[in-house]
Amino acid sequence: MIRERLSGNEAVAVAMRQINPDVVPAYPITPSTEVPQYFSSFMANGSVDTEFIPVESEHSAMSACIGASAAGARVMSATSSQGLSLMYEMLYIASGMRLPIVLTCVNRAVSAPINIHNDHSDSMGVRDCGFIQLYCESNQEAYDNLIMAVKIAEKAMLPVMVCFDGFITSHSVENIELLEDDIVKQFVGKYEPEHYLLNPNEFISMGPLDLQNYFFEHRKQLADAMKDSKRIIEEVSEEYAKISKRKYNLIENYRMDDSKIAMVVLNSTAGTAKEVVDKLRDEGIKVGLVKPRTFRPVPVKELVESLKDMKAIAIMDKADSINGFCGPLYSEITSALYSEGLNIPTVNYIYGLGGRDVKTSDIEDVFRSLLKIAKDGKKSQTTYYLGVRE
Repeated sequence: MIRERLSGNEAVAVAMRQINPDVVPAYPITPSTEVPQYFSSFMANGSVDTEFIPVESEHSAMSACIGASAAGARVMSATSSQGLSLMYEMLYIASGMRLPIVLTCVNRAVSAPINIHNDHSDSMGVRDCGFIQLYCESNQEAYDNLIMAVKIAEKAMLPVMVCFDGFITSHSVENIELLEDDIVKQFVGKYEPEHYLLNPNEFISMGPLDLQNYFFEHRKQLADAMKDSKRIIEEVSEEYAKISKRKYNLIENYRMDDSKIAMVVLNSTAGTAKEVVDKLRDEGIKVGLVKPRTFRPVPVKELVESLKDMKAIAIMDKADSINGFCGPLYSEITSALYSEGLNIPTVNYIYGLGGRDVKTSDIEDVFRSLLKIAKDGKKSQTTYYLGVRE
Protein backbone atom coordinates (compact mmCIF):
# COMPACT_ATOMS: atom_id res chain seq x y z
CA MET A 1 0.00 0.00 0.00
CA ILE A 2 1.07 3.58 -0.69
CA ARG A 3 -0.01 6.15 1.90
CA GLU A 4 -0.81 9.55 0.38
CA ARG A 5 -2.69 12.78 1.04
CA LEU A 6 -4.93 13.61 -1.90
CA SER A 7 -8.11 15.43 -2.74
CA GLY A 8 -10.97 13.38 -4.18
CA ASN A 9 -10.31 14.72 -7.67
CA GLU A 10 -6.60 13.92 -7.39
CA ALA A 11 -7.39 10.42 -6.12
CA VAL A 12 -9.64 9.74 -9.10
CA ALA A 13 -7.04 11.11 -11.52
CA VAL A 14 -4.40 8.83 -9.97
CA ALA A 15 -6.74 5.87 -10.34
CA MET A 16 -7.21 6.80 -14.00
CA ARG A 17 -3.42 6.95 -14.44
CA GLN A 18 -3.09 3.48 -12.96
CA ILE A 19 -5.87 2.16 -15.21
CA ASN A 20 -4.40 3.89 -18.30
CA PRO A 21 -7.62 4.08 -20.36
CA ASP A 22 -7.42 4.17 -24.15
CA VAL A 23 -9.48 7.34 -24.63
CA VAL A 24 -10.57 10.23 -22.36
CA PRO A 25 -12.82 12.86 -23.96
CA ALA A 26 -13.64 15.69 -21.53
CA TYR A 27 -14.87 19.26 -21.20
CA PRO A 28 -14.16 21.36 -18.09
CA ILE A 29 -16.86 22.23 -15.56
CA THR A 30 -16.55 23.07 -11.87
CA PRO A 31 -15.97 21.11 -9.63
CA SER A 32 -14.94 18.18 -11.86
CA THR A 33 -12.46 20.21 -13.97
CA GLU A 34 -9.48 19.04 -11.93
CA VAL A 35 -10.03 15.38 -12.84
CA PRO A 36 -9.07 15.73 -16.53
CA GLN A 37 -6.67 18.54 -15.59
CA TYR A 38 -4.65 16.32 -13.24
CA PHE A 39 -4.93 13.45 -15.70
CA SER A 40 -3.59 15.61 -18.56
CA SER A 41 -0.43 16.18 -16.53
CA PHE A 42 0.10 12.41 -16.49
CA MET A 43 -0.25 12.42 -20.26
CA ALA A 44 2.24 15.25 -20.54
CA ASN A 45 4.90 13.45 -18.50
CA GLY A 46 4.41 10.15 -20.32
CA SER A 47 2.83 8.23 -17.43
CA VAL A 48 -0.03 7.11 -19.70
CA ASP A 49 -0.51 6.66 -23.43
CA THR A 50 -4.18 7.67 -23.41
CA GLU A 51 -5.71 9.58 -26.32
CA PHE A 52 -7.11 12.73 -24.69
CA ILE A 53 -9.83 14.46 -26.73
CA PRO A 54 -10.60 18.09 -25.78
CA VAL A 55 -14.12 18.72 -27.04
CA GLU A 56 -16.43 21.71 -27.40
CA SER A 57 -19.12 20.63 -24.91
CA GLU A 58 -20.18 17.88 -22.55
CA HIS A 59 -22.62 16.60 -25.18
CA SER A 60 -19.62 16.19 -27.44
CA ALA A 61 -17.63 14.56 -24.64
CA MET A 62 -20.18 11.77 -24.17
CA SER A 63 -20.61 11.49 -27.95
CA ALA A 64 -16.85 10.93 -28.27
CA CYS A 65 -16.98 8.42 -25.41
CA ILE A 66 -19.67 6.50 -27.26
CA GLY A 67 -17.77 6.48 -30.55
CA ALA A 68 -14.51 5.40 -28.92
CA SER A 69 -16.17 2.71 -26.80
CA ALA A 70 -18.09 1.36 -29.78
CA ALA A 71 -14.79 1.17 -31.65
CA GLY A 72 -13.39 -1.08 -28.91
CA ALA A 73 -11.57 1.33 -26.59
CA ARG A 74 -11.62 1.50 -22.79
CA VAL A 75 -13.09 4.95 -22.15
CA MET A 76 -13.45 7.32 -19.19
CA SER A 77 -14.61 10.90 -18.61
CA ALA A 78 -15.73 13.31 -15.87
CA THR A 79 -18.37 15.99 -15.46
CA SER A 80 -20.72 17.79 -13.07
CA SER A 81 -24.09 19.51 -12.89
CA GLN A 82 -25.07 21.29 -16.13
CA GLY A 83 -22.42 19.27 -17.91
CA LEU A 84 -24.17 16.04 -17.00
CA SER A 85 -27.47 17.64 -18.01
CA LEU A 86 -26.03 18.53 -21.41
CA MET A 87 -24.98 14.89 -21.83
CA TYR A 88 -28.57 13.74 -21.15
CA GLU A 89 -29.41 12.63 -24.71
CA MET A 90 -26.16 10.71 -25.09
CA LEU A 91 -26.36 8.96 -21.70
CA TYR A 92 -29.34 6.96 -22.91
CA ILE A 93 -27.48 6.07 -26.09
CA ALA A 94 -24.42 4.90 -24.14
CA SER A 95 -26.51 2.54 -21.99
CA GLY A 96 -28.79 1.46 -24.84
CA MET A 97 -25.74 0.45 -26.86
CA ARG A 98 -24.41 -1.42 -23.79
CA LEU A 99 -21.10 0.45 -23.75
CA PRO A 100 -18.92 0.07 -20.61
CA ILE A 101 -18.00 3.75 -20.23
CA VAL A 102 -16.90 4.96 -16.78
CA LEU A 103 -18.03 8.50 -15.96
CA THR A 104 -17.00 10.40 -12.84
CA CYS A 105 -19.84 12.66 -11.67
CA VAL A 106 -18.64 15.23 -9.15
CA ASN A 107 -22.03 16.11 -7.70
CA ARG A 108 -23.09 19.75 -8.00
CA ALA A 109 -26.43 21.57 -7.94
CA VAL A 110 -28.20 22.07 -11.26
CA SER A 111 -29.21 25.67 -12.07
CA ALA A 112 -31.21 27.91 -11.88
CA PRO A 113 -30.32 29.92 -9.86
CA ILE A 114 -26.65 29.47 -10.71
CA ASN A 115 -24.83 27.50 -8.03
CA ILE A 116 -21.48 25.71 -8.13
CA HIS A 117 -21.77 23.85 -4.82
CA ASN A 118 -22.86 20.38 -3.87
CA ASP A 119 -26.12 18.59 -3.95
CA HIS A 120 -27.26 15.48 -5.83
CA SER A 121 -29.68 17.03 -8.32
CA ASP A 122 -27.38 16.23 -11.26
CA SER A 123 -26.98 12.46 -10.80
CA MET A 124 -30.51 12.04 -9.43
CA GLY A 125 -31.84 13.88 -12.47
CA VAL A 126 -30.43 11.15 -14.74
CA ARG A 127 -31.07 8.20 -12.46
CA ASP A 128 -33.20 6.42 -15.07
CA CYS A 129 -30.75 6.70 -17.98
CA GLY A 130 -29.39 3.15 -17.62
CA PHE A 131 -26.07 3.93 -15.90
CA ILE A 132 -25.03 1.99 -12.83
CA GLN A 133 -24.57 4.58 -10.05
CA LEU A 134 -21.99 4.20 -7.27
CA TYR A 135 -21.92 6.77 -4.44
CA CYS A 136 -18.82 7.59 -2.37
CA GLU A 137 -18.54 8.92 1.18
CA SER A 138 -14.82 9.74 1.09
CA ASN A 139 -11.78 10.25 -1.12
CA GLN A 140 -10.78 6.66 -0.41
CA GLU A 141 -14.13 5.39 -1.63
CA ALA A 142 -13.93 7.56 -4.75
CA TYR A 143 -10.54 6.04 -5.59
CA ASP A 144 -11.64 2.48 -4.86
CA ASN A 145 -14.99 2.74 -6.63
CA LEU A 146 -13.43 4.16 -9.77
CA ILE A 147 -11.07 1.21 -10.07
CA MET A 148 -13.89 -1.25 -9.45
CA ALA A 149 -16.16 0.61 -11.87
CA VAL A 150 -13.99 -0.40 -14.83
CA LYS A 151 -14.41 -4.09 -14.11
CA ILE A 152 -18.09 -3.74 -13.19
CA ALA A 153 -18.83 -1.89 -16.44
CA GLU A 154 -17.02 -4.41 -18.62
CA LYS A 155 -18.62 -7.43 -16.95
CA ALA A 156 -22.14 -5.95 -16.94
CA MET A 157 -21.75 -4.26 -20.34
CA LEU A 158 -23.31 -1.15 -18.81
CA PRO A 159 -21.85 2.32 -18.27
CA VAL A 160 -21.04 3.27 -14.68
CA MET A 161 -21.31 6.66 -12.98
CA VAL A 162 -19.08 7.17 -9.92
CA CYS A 163 -20.60 9.98 -7.83
CA PHE A 164 -19.00 11.99 -5.03
CA ASP A 165 -19.68 15.38 -3.48
CA GLY A 166 -18.35 18.50 -5.15
CA PHE A 167 -15.83 20.50 -3.06
CA ILE A 168 -16.66 18.49 0.09
CA THR A 169 -14.98 15.39 -1.35
CA SER A 170 -13.54 16.60 -4.64
CA HIS A 171 -11.35 19.37 -3.22
CA SER A 172 -10.82 18.34 0.41
CA VAL A 173 -7.53 16.57 1.12
CA GLU A 174 -7.62 13.34 3.13
CA ASN A 175 -5.22 10.55 3.99
CA ILE A 176 -5.64 7.76 1.48
CA GLU A 177 -4.18 4.34 0.74
CA LEU A 178 -3.29 3.72 -2.91
CA LEU A 179 -2.62 0.37 -4.49
CA GLU A 180 0.59 -0.26 -6.39
CA ASP A 181 0.32 0.52 -10.10
CA ASP A 182 0.96 -3.05 -11.21
CA ILE A 183 -1.73 -4.39 -8.86
CA VAL A 184 -4.33 -2.03 -10.34
CA LYS A 185 -3.32 -2.93 -13.89
CA GLN A 186 -3.56 -6.62 -13.08
CA PHE A 187 -6.96 -6.12 -11.40
CA VAL A 188 -8.58 -4.29 -14.32
CA GLY A 189 -6.81 -6.43 -16.91
CA LYS A 190 -6.73 -5.81 -20.62
CA TYR A 191 -10.02 -4.79 -22.19
CA GLU A 192 -10.98 -7.26 -24.89
CA PRO A 193 -14.51 -6.51 -26.12
CA GLU A 194 -16.45 -9.25 -27.84
CA HIS A 195 -18.07 -6.96 -30.42
CA TYR A 196 -16.63 -3.67 -31.67
CA LEU A 197 -16.75 -1.59 -34.83
CA LEU A 198 -13.04 -1.87 -35.71
CA ASN A 199 -13.00 -5.66 -35.63
CA PRO A 200 -12.04 -6.65 -39.22
CA ASN A 201 -13.45 -10.14 -38.69
CA GLU A 202 -16.97 -9.04 -37.78
CA PHE A 203 -19.03 -6.44 -39.60
CA ILE A 204 -21.69 -4.97 -37.32
CA SER A 205 -23.98 -1.98 -36.93
CA MET A 206 -24.53 -0.21 -33.61
CA GLY A 207 -27.47 1.96 -32.61
CA PRO A 208 -29.68 1.15 -35.63
CA LEU A 209 -33.34 2.05 -36.09
CA ASP A 210 -35.29 -0.22 -33.76
CA LEU A 211 -39.08 -0.01 -34.11
CA GLN A 212 -42.04 -1.82 -32.58
CA ASN A 213 -40.89 -5.35 -33.34
CA TYR A 214 -37.69 -5.23 -31.26
CA PHE A 215 -37.35 -2.02 -29.20
CA PHE A 216 -39.34 -3.36 -26.22
CA GLU A 217 -37.21 -6.50 -26.01
CA HIS A 218 -33.98 -4.52 -26.12
CA ARG A 219 -35.14 -2.26 -23.28
CA LYS A 220 -36.08 -5.35 -21.26
CA GLN A 221 -32.56 -6.71 -21.86
CA LEU A 222 -31.19 -3.42 -20.49
CA ALA A 223 -33.40 -3.73 -17.40
CA ASP A 224 -32.27 -7.33 -16.92
CA ALA A 225 -28.63 -6.26 -17.19
CA MET A 226 -29.17 -3.64 -14.48
CA LYS A 227 -30.82 -6.24 -12.25
CA ASP A 228 -27.95 -8.68 -12.81
CA SER A 229 -25.37 -5.96 -12.13
CA LYS A 230 -26.00 -6.38 -8.38
CA ARG A 231 -24.34 -9.78 -8.58
CA ILE A 232 -21.47 -8.39 -10.63
CA ILE A 233 -20.89 -5.47 -8.26
CA GLU A 234 -20.72 -7.89 -5.33
CA GLU A 235 -18.33 -10.23 -7.16
CA VAL A 236 -15.99 -7.40 -8.20
CA SER A 237 -16.10 -5.96 -4.67
CA GLU A 238 -15.11 -9.33 -3.21
CA GLU A 239 -12.22 -9.54 -5.65
CA TYR A 240 -11.15 -5.99 -4.83
CA ALA A 241 -11.25 -6.69 -1.09
CA LYS A 242 -8.61 -9.40 -1.59
CA ILE A 243 -6.09 -6.94 -3.00
CA SER A 244 -7.01 -3.85 -0.96
CA LYS A 245 -8.30 -5.25 2.37
CA ARG A 246 -11.26 -2.86 1.93
CA LYS A 247 -14.64 -4.54 1.60
CA TYR A 248 -17.54 -2.72 -0.01
CA ASN A 249 -21.10 -4.04 -0.01
CA LEU A 250 -24.16 -2.72 -1.83
CA ILE A 251 -25.02 -0.89 1.38
CA GLU A 252 -23.08 -0.09 4.54
CA ASN A 253 -24.77 -0.71 7.89
CA TYR A 254 -23.30 1.44 10.66
CA ARG A 255 -24.17 0.38 14.22
CA MET A 256 -27.42 -1.18 13.02
CA ASP A 257 -27.22 -4.51 14.91
CA ASP A 258 -29.48 -3.54 17.80
CA SER A 259 -30.91 -0.28 16.46
CA LYS A 260 -34.62 0.53 16.22
CA ILE A 261 -34.08 4.02 14.77
CA ALA A 262 -32.28 4.48 11.44
CA MET A 263 -31.16 7.14 9.01
CA VAL A 264 -30.53 6.45 5.31
CA VAL A 265 -28.09 8.85 3.64
CA LEU A 266 -25.72 9.00 0.66
CA ASN A 267 -22.17 10.25 0.16
CA SER A 268 -20.21 12.58 2.46
CA THR A 269 -23.10 13.39 4.82
CA ALA A 270 -22.84 9.79 6.02
CA GLY A 271 -19.57 10.75 7.70
CA THR A 272 -21.27 13.58 9.58
CA ALA A 273 -24.15 11.31 10.54
CA LYS A 274 -21.79 8.62 11.88
CA GLU A 275 -20.38 11.16 14.34
CA VAL A 276 -23.90 11.80 15.62
CA VAL A 277 -24.69 8.10 15.81
CA ASP A 278 -21.60 7.60 17.99
CA LYS A 279 -22.57 10.54 20.22
CA LEU A 280 -26.11 9.25 20.76
CA ARG A 281 -24.83 5.72 21.35
CA ASP A 282 -22.60 7.11 24.11
CA GLU A 283 -25.80 8.47 25.65
CA GLY A 284 -27.35 5.01 25.51
CA ILE A 285 -29.65 5.83 22.58
CA LYS A 286 -29.72 2.99 20.06
CA VAL A 287 -29.62 4.58 16.60
CA GLY A 288 -27.97 3.45 13.39
CA LEU A 289 -27.21 4.47 9.83
CA VAL A 290 -27.64 2.84 6.43
CA LYS A 291 -25.52 4.18 3.56
CA PRO A 292 -26.42 2.87 0.10
CA ARG A 293 -23.36 2.49 -2.10
CA THR A 294 -25.49 1.85 -5.17
CA PHE A 295 -28.64 3.67 -6.22
CA ARG A 296 -28.73 2.04 -9.62
CA PRO A 297 -29.32 -0.81 -9.17
CA VAL A 298 -31.46 -0.15 -6.10
CA PRO A 299 -30.34 -2.67 -3.44
CA VAL A 300 -33.92 -3.54 -2.48
CA LYS A 301 -33.27 -6.83 -0.69
CA GLU A 302 -30.41 -5.41 1.36
CA LEU A 303 -32.30 -2.24 2.33
CA VAL A 304 -35.37 -4.20 3.40
CA GLU A 305 -33.25 -6.59 5.46
CA SER A 306 -31.53 -3.69 7.24
CA LEU A 307 -34.67 -1.61 7.87
CA LYS A 308 -37.41 -4.19 8.44
CA ASP A 309 -37.25 -4.07 12.26
CA MET A 310 -37.04 -0.30 12.64
CA LYS A 311 -39.60 1.71 14.61
CA ALA A 312 -38.87 4.93 12.68
CA ILE A 313 -36.72 5.84 9.67
CA ALA A 314 -35.42 9.12 8.24
CA ILE A 315 -34.46 9.10 4.56
CA MET A 316 -32.18 11.99 3.62
CA ASP A 317 -32.34 13.46 0.10
CA LYS A 318 -29.77 15.96 -1.13
CA ALA A 319 -32.04 16.54 -4.13
CA ASP A 320 -35.72 17.37 -4.52
CA SER A 321 -37.84 15.66 -7.15
CA ILE A 322 -40.06 18.78 -7.34
CA ASN A 323 -43.07 16.48 -7.35
CA GLY A 324 -44.96 18.14 -4.52
CA PHE A 325 -44.31 15.20 -2.22
CA CYS A 326 -40.78 13.89 -1.61
CA GLY A 327 -37.22 13.35 -2.81
CA PRO A 328 -35.99 10.51 -5.05
CA LEU A 329 -34.28 8.36 -2.42
CA TYR A 330 -37.37 8.47 -0.20
CA SER A 331 -39.68 7.52 -3.05
CA GLU A 332 -37.73 4.43 -4.01
CA ILE A 333 -36.84 3.16 -0.55
CA THR A 334 -40.39 3.46 0.76
CA SER A 335 -41.57 1.65 -2.39
CA ALA A 336 -39.11 -1.16 -1.57
CA LEU A 337 -40.39 -1.38 2.01
CA TYR A 338 -44.03 -1.31 0.94
CA SER A 339 -43.43 -4.03 -1.66
CA GLU A 340 -42.37 -6.32 1.19
CA GLY A 341 -45.45 -5.47 3.26
CA LEU A 342 -43.62 -3.18 5.70
CA ASN A 343 -45.42 -0.09 7.00
CA ILE A 344 -42.79 1.66 9.12
CA PRO A 345 -43.17 5.36 10.03
CA THR A 346 -40.76 6.97 7.59
CA VAL A 347 -39.99 10.65 7.07
CA ASN A 348 -38.12 12.44 4.32
CA TYR A 349 -35.63 15.26 4.87
CA ILE A 350 -34.60 17.37 1.88
CA TYR A 351 -31.28 18.90 2.94
CA GLY A 352 -28.14 20.66 1.79
CA LEU A 353 -29.42 21.99 -1.54
CA GLY A 354 -26.90 24.22 -3.29
CA GLY A 355 -24.26 23.34 -0.70
CA ARG A 356 -26.18 24.49 2.40
CA ASP A 357 -24.19 23.31 5.42
CA VAL A 358 -25.58 20.38 7.38
CA LYS A 359 -24.21 20.36 10.91
CA THR A 360 -24.04 17.57 13.45
CA SER A 361 -26.69 19.46 15.42
CA ASP A 362 -29.03 19.22 12.40
CA ILE A 363 -28.52 15.47 12.15
CA GLU A 364 -29.03 15.11 15.90
CA ASP A 365 -32.35 16.98 15.62
CA VAL A 366 -33.46 14.47 12.97
CA PHE A 367 -32.60 11.51 15.19
CA ARG A 368 -34.36 13.03 18.20
CA SER A 369 -37.50 13.64 16.13
CA LEU A 370 -37.36 9.96 15.11
CA LEU A 371 -37.30 8.96 18.78
CA LYS A 372 -40.61 10.74 19.28
CA ILE A 373 -42.11 9.14 16.16
CA ALA A 374 -40.96 5.70 17.33
CA LYS A 375 -42.55 6.29 20.74
CA ASP A 376 -45.88 7.60 19.36
CA GLY A 377 -45.99 5.29 16.35
CA LYS A 378 -47.06 8.12 14.04
CA LYS A 379 -45.69 11.14 12.20
CA SER A 380 -47.20 14.60 11.72
CA GLN A 381 -45.95 15.03 8.14
CA THR A 382 -43.87 13.20 5.54
CA THR A 383 -41.40 15.70 4.10
CA TYR A 384 -39.29 18.33 5.86
CA TYR A 385 -36.79 20.82 4.44
CA LEU A 386 -33.89 20.64 6.88
CA GLY A 387 -32.29 24.01 7.68
CA VAL A 388 -34.31 26.05 5.18
CA ARG A 389 -35.42 29.57 6.16
CA GLU A 390 -39.21 29.66 5.92
